[in-house]
Amino acid sequence: MRSDGYIIARNLRELEQALNLSPAQGAEVEARSARCDKLISVAERDGLTHTFIAKAAGTSRTRVTAILNRNLHGISTNLLLRILGALGYQARITLSKSKPAA
Repeated sequence: MRSDGYIIARNLRELEQALNLSPAQGAEVEARSARCDKLISVAERDGLTHTFIAKAAGTSRTRVTAILNRNLHGISTNLLLRILGALGYQARITLSKSKPAA
């Protein structure tokens, strides 16, 4: 898990441990990351500009740029969902029982 002073997390459970996150916080990170991944995928596939996405969702280009650079600090889950909705996507949330850490 440690390499040259860096912590390497290969999955959500290792990330939870490295950052001392609760399972609930880990689930939030996972959900937000999945929304971010989808938005990045849509923007790249469709060749959408940051300005176009920002105008469609009614937010700033700076916030869209942060999201597309995977910087979600200060970005709400609601904003991620609003942007995806403005681009014609609907989120579906599925729940499953977490596996305990090994």
